[in-house]
Amino acid sequence: MIRLQNLTLQRGPQRLLEDAELTLHAGHKAGLIGANGAGKSSLFALMRGELTPDSGDCLLPADWRIAHMRQEIETLERLAVDYVLDGDLRLRQAQSDLAAAELAQDGSAQARFHAELDAADGYTADARARKLLAGLGFTNEQMDRQVGDFSGGWRMRLNLAQALMCPSDLLLLDEPTNHLDLDAILWLEDWLKSYTGTLLLISHDRDFLDAVVDHIAHVEQKKIILYRGGYSAFERARAERLAQQQQAYDKQQVARAHMEKFIARFRAQATKARQAQSRMKALERMEELSAAHVDSPFDFTFRESDKISSPLLDMSDARLGYGERAVLEKVKLQLTPGARIGLLGPNGAGKSTLIKNLAGELEPLSGRLVRGENLIVGYFAQHQLDSLDSKASPLLHLQRIAPTEREQTLRDFLGGFDFRGPRLDEPVLNFSGGEKARLALALIAWGKPNLLLLDEPTNHLDLEMRLALTMALQEFSGAVLVVSHDRHLLKSTTDDFLLVADGLVQTFDGDLEDYARWLVDYRLRNAPVNNTPVNPDKTDKKAQRQQAAALRQQLAPHKREADKLERDLGTLHEKLSTVEAGLADSTNYDAANKDKLRDLLADQAKLKIREAELEETWMEALELLELLESMQAELEALSS
Repeated sequence: MIRLQNLTLQRGPQRLLEDAELTLHAGHKAGLIGANGAGKSSLFALMRGELTPDSGDCLLPADWRIAHMRQEIETLERLAVDYVLDGDLRLRQAQSDLAAAELAQDGSAQARFHAELDAADGYTADARARKLLAGLGFTNEQMDRQVGDFSGGWRMRLNLAQALMCPSDLLLLDEPTNHLDLDAILWLEDWLKSYTGTLLLISHDRDFLDAVVDHIAHVEQKKIILYRGGYSAFERARAERLAQQQQAYDKQQVARAHMEKFIARFRAQATKARQAQSRMKALERMEELSAAHVDSPFDFTFRESDKISSPLLDMSDARLGYGERAVLEKVKLQLTPGARIGLLGPNGAGKSTLIKNLAGELEPLSGRLVRGENLIVGYFAQHQLDSLDSKASPLLHLQRIAPTEREQTLRDFLGGFDFRGPRLDEPVLNFSGGEKARLALALIAWGKPNLLLLDEPTNHLDLEMRLALTMALQEFSGAVLVVSHDRHLLKSTTDDFLLVADGLVQTFDGDLEDYARWLVDYRLRNAPVNNTPVNPDKTDKKAQRQQAAALRQQLAPHKREADKLERDLGTLHEKLSTVEAGLADSTNYDAANKDKLRDLLADQAKLKIREAELEETWMEALELLELLESMQAELEALSS
């Protein structure tokens, strides 16, 4: 197990932890959350032995193998697949020893090192590394390219693959989803669910945390508080604790008033049952849990546009791409005020290409694109963070686009994005990625846009800022088109989805669970097939067997998840039976037992709500499992 006892940790003049306590048992999967600068990454460095406690103890089993996701890459000349294989140090040592024995023509040593290589699964290592890379979005051609050929985000994917390649008892992952698209995140979720070691995960993606972890370790006020369950359970528990404070309660009421307005708007527009249900649940959960975020430093809105056009933008029969190469064909899209659209699609299918054309960074190769007379676009993309003036402060950035506005008004506005005090006047040169993203969003919000085009806006943002952005988007009266791997943001702020795939942009009639199922089918349909002409029938059957095997591996975590949900539902039914037995006892209706009766009724209501949630989740899990099993059966029948 991991044990932190009376732990005090300091970096320079800043004390991060003081007399902190934490116990994690082997096999636990815990999300480590807390404000930026709270000490999460320093805690990882402590567990890797790179830091020592200022006082207290950090105790880990001496024989544990620790794997972690590195934040930098130095060996740019290595091939991508070799770089991933380098994560398995035992494998590399066995390969090196065997090569030396072969060079020395030492038969006895060769036999011994062949056995060690076999024990390290060395003969399947290359295939396993390529499978990891494929899951994270790399093509076969990219796997054999040099590391230096890739951009920073793709290098982070290589670091993640290297960490997953390393056999480990403890896996430390620091923001693994920051540079992943939704497809890769769904794949990583399944991989981590089947991971048998102890996992400690820093993430700002609440849906990812809910899917993967069974505990939340919250770093707050130099202490670590451990909560059971995922992020949603943490929010409930923390909300209950904070709601006991009058100040927290008062602020919660204000937030609830806002949320009631949003729920009413979505209710009125709910034309698609499944999407409406998903969206309503997300909003109701946010309303219920708002007290968990009463101490958020963020509070902002997108300023309303003075004029508006309808439609804001109209594209028809458009051909989109670069130079002579078309990425999307026959695109038809009209955006009107109030539209809320999420873009879905595999990596590289053209989502960013579409947004760049709508934003005016690219022009259609052919077709028609008409912009409304009063159209004002607020466009957010990652490359815009690099276009900020590194020598200018947040205040100066805003003063440049609002030269006649009172300085105090600008300071107050930036305060909603947590730029306060000296930070307001500091140059952005040394700002973190999250701070630059907040500043870019602040500049967009000030500009009174009536169309927001957001390409992965939550990269680098912490959980509190993501929640503030979600609430600001819900209040925004213009149109929103967003690409995001943050499923909570998509569920909470979009009414409709467009699917970008196979060179087309089409309406997607379903929710994100339907999209996850669509992705499974898409990957199977687009799996590479060996076209060796020697024996086509044999080759086809081999490819089908490989696809069936790949699908079988995907089935395991889904089966475990369905079984766990069924067990949880059984446990809940037992609790509900006990409560209802108490309600059936006539003595509990006596005046002397009114407090007990009230508690029983409250417990019954909570359990009924949880029962409905669990049953729906369980049924969805069973539907997905049945779909995968039927697909596997078809493939196995074809390959036999």
